[in-house]
Amino acid sequence: MKRKLFAVLTVSALVFASCSKDNDPSKPGQGNELTELNGSITSDAVLKGNSIALKGATIVRAGATLTIPAGTTITASEKTAYLLIEKGAKIIAKGTASAPITFTSTTKSSGGWGGVIINGKAPLSRATEATESTFPTEINTAIMYGGNDVKDNSGELDYVIIEYSGSNISDDKEHNGLTLNGVGNGTRISNIYIKDGADDGIEFFGGSVNVTNLLVVDSEDDMFDFTQGYTGTVTNAYGIWTPKFSTNEDDPRGIEADGNMDGKNPNDIAQSNFIIKDMTIVHKATAPAKAGEMVDVVKIRRGATANISNLKIEIGATSRFADIIDFTDGSGKGNPASKITYTFNPASMYDAAKVKAEGATITKNDTQTGANTGAFSWTKFSF
Repeated sequence: MKRKLFAVLTVSALVFASCSKDNDPSKPGQGNELTELNGSITSDAVLKGNSIALKGATIVRAGATLTIPAGTTITASEKTAYLLIEKGAKIIAKGTASAPITFTSTTKSSGGWGGVIINGKAPLSRATEATESTFPTEINTAIMYGGNDVKDNSGELDYVIIEYSGSNISDDKEHNGLTLNGVGNGTRISNIYIKDGADDGIEFFGGSVNVTNLLVVDSEDDMFDFTQGYTGTVTNAYGIWTPKFSTNEDDPRGIEADGNMDGKNPNDIAQSNFIIKDMTIVHKATAPAKAGEMVDVVKIRRGATANISNLKIEIGATSRFADIIDFTDGSGKGNPASKITYTFNPASMYDAAKVKAEGATITKNDTQTGANTGAFSWTKFSF
């Protein structure tokens, strides 16, 4: 993870193509009917049509709900385009296995647009209980996230594909595929497929949201990133670098976890303390030199507490990596209360010196089966 602060983007006014006659906010899927996305959405809205253009930065403002029907494809045409759900707003994006919702880019290559960002009111790491648990959004510092509502509800994502995200404004300013900022566990997120992104696949900035059935393919930085006091559970997750994959990132990882924001606040309370159940991390990239090297498969640092069970790690015969599990860091090691149980394949590439536990309980055995790939059959990805 790296800080990716953007200048505040000027947001154009949203143009409504047509309006529904029935605008009852108590009825799911009701509201203004939109045929494109661009600008501010200030009242309940539903997308109309199977193909929607995402023409620029789009923000769903507090109090509004954006509903996306199953089978909808949203296509971004600009690198500066993204979809941001403010805290107090909601997104209802419920696809199905046969009709998922797809966010994509006209470029059909990584870095084509800015991804999906959800802001919530759940707690973050902070100096004291009395300290305000809010923080500015990376891409737009005028918009805050975080709060004190662990059960905050930002809506639902189910059977959603996010591809070709991670637009690069400068060397240290990129978007993720899915960014969850202080999102509460009243939000439901499941069956998510994130592929070919130029930065992290998914990143949790604090919050308590739980995610189930998560597939990340060929993300150029971290597959799974946790920071700033995340306290939720990720269940059944699979991350992979395929043989053809390459990256120009400096420190890509399978898992990267910080307790507080970038290690700058080592004395914070409520630092990251999360659970991962049933995860597989596969590194089969064969690109030469740095372009195909994973720095760490698992990096737990800066006060983070990780409880990871049934982790399966698979490395290609010619793939390169620095460490298997590493709790060390110049800005503070991972919490030794952490527990990880994992399997490593192939045995011929295992090196005990590449496990740096720093007092954490790390158990290696051959019984860990990792993620249930059957849950991802709807994605058509070939495992």
